[in-house]
Amino acid sequence: MIVETIGRYVARRFAFWFAAGFSSLAAIIFLLDLVEHVRRAQRSDAPLFAFVQLSLLKLPHLLMDAFPFIVLFAAMVCFGRLARTQELPVIRAAGISVWRFLGPVLLVVLAIGALRVVALSPLAATLFARYEALEAEVLRGRPASSAAAQNGFWLRQGGAEGSAVIHARRVTSARMELSEVVIWNFARGGSARDPSDRFVSRIDARSARLDDGAWVLSEATVAELDQPPRQIPALRIATDMTLAQIQDAFAAPETIPVWELPAFVRMLENAGFSGHRHLLHLHRLLASPLLLVAMVLLAATVSFRFPRRGGILTMTVLGIGAGFVVFFSANLVSALGLSRAIPVHLAAWSPATIGALIGAAILFHQEDG
Repeated sequence: MIVETIGRYVARRFAFWFAAGFSSLAAIIFLLDLVEHVRRAQRSDAPLFAFVQLSLLKLPHLLMDAFPFIVLFAAMVCFGRLARTQELPVIRAAGISVWRFLGPVLLVVLAIGALRVVALSPLAATLFARYEALEAEVLRGRPASSAAAQNGFWLRQGGAEGSAVIHARRVTSARMELSEVVIWNFARGGSARDPSDRFVSRIDARSARLDDGAWVLSEATVAELDQPPRQIPALRIATDMTLAQIQDAFAAPETIPVWELPAFVRMLENAGFSGHRHLLHLHRLLASPLLLVAMVLLAATVSFRFPRRGGILTMTVLGIGAGFVVFFSANLVSALGLSRAIPVHLAAWSPATIGALIGAAILFHQEDG
């Protein structure tokens, strides 16, 4: 009963400091982001409410990256206050192991991490997608439905008889209308000796629109091998892709809810795209609760020191430094995974796992020698 009571008490204290840190940091991030949006739009006549809306839509996305630091500082403040108020020495004098009252805190952290993945992540993805559309309209002065990369929009679709590569200068994603379209058609290899696809024709069109089961091209020019070009006012090209699938091709991993990421990765790979970046983002989300646990363990290694022993400031700086090292190491390893230098699972899970193991090892050494 005593152990359970003390465990709940420490867990409640940690939850309080986490909530305080979360709300304080959210307010600071919101104000800084609002100032940045106003600065970027000095020549815009948009009302202040539009900038407030932009900052609110982006806030959950920014808080997603701040979670490890919030947990780190909340744990250090919680455990540090227990040591300064002599509560920690009393708990230890009662014969209660560190792991007994640290366990409920770790359960709270795992619950926070799970809520971050299943609740805040989908919310942040949805709001960030709306933020990107509104930001393009308010700050860049172009319609929110337009999307254009530096080299245009590329799409590949396959079929039983062959494949087609589609390029467009600009795409209006809301209605899936392409402008300045070029389509290269390829036929599948006809023999085992030559299985590679063969170029069949090229189609240039002023615009293309996705209809039910087909692309509808306007003012098309068809150039086939050994044939003069033909002008066709309206041309239909069959496709099995849907509007939702093609719209998702524009989406960054951060704008896709976690529940939709596995199916989205499969869709990208089936359509000829690489789903590597989205798969890495998915596994980083799944590994994030373990990263939060690592932050708590690292905070415990520097916060359980009794004040009378001195060196509190040094240990605090070391704890903050260790947390930053783990966080930035996770980003560095993720960059290696994104470049395919290491496997995706290793890039996503190794920093959190190693950080948690190091924190647990130091605690075992401090407590048990």
